[in-house]
Amino acid sequence: MNKETNILLDLKAENRNKIFNKILQMGSASGPELAYELKLSRPTITQNINALKEDGLVYECGSLGHTGGRRAKTYAVSGKSRVAIGLDITRNHVTVIMVDLCGEIIYEKRIRKTFGLKDSYLKVLGELVEEAVTNCEITEEKILGVGIAVPGLITEDYQTVFYGEILEFTGADVKEFGKHIPYPCRLYNDADAGGYAEISKRPELSDAFYLSLSNNVGGAVLIDHKVYKGEGPRSGEIGHMTLIPDGRQCYCGQKGCMEAYCNATILSDSADGSLEKFFENLSSGDEKCEDVWEEYLKYLAIAVNNARMLFDCKIILGGYVGAYIEDYLPALKRKAAARNTFEKNADYLLACKVKKDALALGSALPFIHEFWKNV
Repeated sequence: MNKETNILLDLKAENRNKIFNKILQMGSASGPELAYELKLSRPTITQNINALKEDGLVYECGSLGHTGGRRAKTYAVSGKSRVAIGLDITRNHVTVIMVDLCGEIIYEKRIRKTFGLKDSYLKVLGELVEEAVTNCEITEEKILGVGIAVPGLITEDYQTVFYGEILEFTGADVKEFGKHIPYPCRLYNDADAGGYAEISKRPELSDAFYLSLSNNVGGAVLIDHKVYKGEGPRSGEIGHMTLIPDGRQCYCGQKGCMEAYCNATILSDSADGSLEKFFENLSSGDEKCEDVWEEYLKYLAIAVNNARMLFDCKIILGGYVGAYIEDYLPALKRKAAARNTFEKNADYLLACKVKKDALALGSALPFIHEFWKNV
């Protein structure tokens, strides 16, 4: 194959990718609209749309306008033409979701299941995945992969847990988790997955720090819509930043970690183990919950101000607590601003947009986004 042929093939692939992604971006588009937006010839548009239709990636969804001649056909991305699956694994629960080619969740299920790398547990993971596939009527060739979010640090190849003290599974690898899952699997750190899901839903925001306030505290450094992993890779581990020297005991063996002051169980333990009930009690003026919340916000304000000093970027509050925090942001902003050397407000603080299934979503979306780039 000569050089000119290679150039033509590359150009053809580039045009196909541009057309697919423009349809995806616009929601639906006609041939004339695509020609105008992409500055491509009508025959090029028509040829590529026909090819995308043959591959089942786009479909004719209607027509546009009426000028006395033929109405222009409009096209949209076929959501179920490709899917990815995300699992979120915690100590006591498993969540499974399915995401379509448009990046939308089309299936979700959460069950109570105590974690353990026994075959009986691993079979449940496989059964949950297959149940999602069956319910959504998806054939095997349409499944791009399965992402598995876990509370541990993951090697750069997404294969191995190299630090997993929370669930005591250091050294576990993706082959174990995927033993009963017949599709390509990857492991993701849970906070990284949550951060990726959040930044993916904010096209206007390319850089941020994502703070995951769940039963454990984690973080993700987001640069240019990607997770910055660091050398370890251990970036974003704000939960093990020393908040109070020689303070409360942390599960990691150190004392005074943010984890020991800002995890969600500190709140839920004040309301019979239910975070939802805690915030219900808080909104109704329960004095005990108000005192716990006031102390929680004090420590959280210290942590977010430290992150602001370090990164000077937007800070997104996610995780279990982040899903409830929007109504309480003004109070947190006042506390954070009072500690800020350079700013009089804390408008850099944002409540998460993805309030449910963020970890499962963030472990599935990379498969979808990779496909977008290589249509």
